Amino acid sequence: MAEPDGPRETSARRFRITAFSCAAFVCGMIGAAYASVPLYSLFCKVTGYGGTTQRSEMASATVLNETVRVRFDSNAIPSVPWTFQPNEREVVVRLGETRQMSYRVRNRSDREVTARATFNVTPLLAGGYFNKIQCFCFTDQTLKPGEEVDMPVVFFVDPDILKDADVGTLPTITLSYTFFPVEPKKTPVADAATDNQASGRL
Repeated sequence: MAEPDGPRETSARRFRITAFSCAAFVCGMIGAAYASVPLYSLFCKVTGYGGTTQRSEMASATVLNETVRVRFDSNAIPSVPWTFQPNEREVVVRLGETRQMSYRVRNRSDREVTARATFNVTPLLAGGYFNKIQCFCFTDQTLKPGEEVDMPVVFFVDPDILKDADVGTLPTITLSYTFFPVEPKKTPVADAATDNQASGRL
């Protein structure tokens, strides 16, 4: 018959169990944190939470007489030397009506600059009904020194916004963009060496 464990062995066993449980908890939290980023992004895209707009491949099949005012805001952080502003500050559109507007962007610097725009819609609950068919957001935009371009946005406001009791009366919707710098892609050393050798043979 085995002798019962002594106090030290019992204490050591409890310590090992506690340590293992803590390690498993930490690993689980880390995994959940990594998984939460894409899940949260998907949640925002599906629900419009946080002012995230919707993407649509086609125009609305329904156009109502009710209208909503849409304002356009523009920002570029100081490290992006661009003049960035909407060509129209605000428009009044019918619900379901497809409308195109654009932003004028100019590179004020003497160097090529690449930036990318993020966006949001306020009021936040309106994001679930603001549908963009065409947009320059989340795509790298590169402007040469002094270059000036118009960047279009094609959108409509889903008529179902009228059915949402949480939105209430039709608000003024503000679509806001902010440009952030994008680091140029670095050429791998092996590729750069190959390019240099090819250039030397020409």
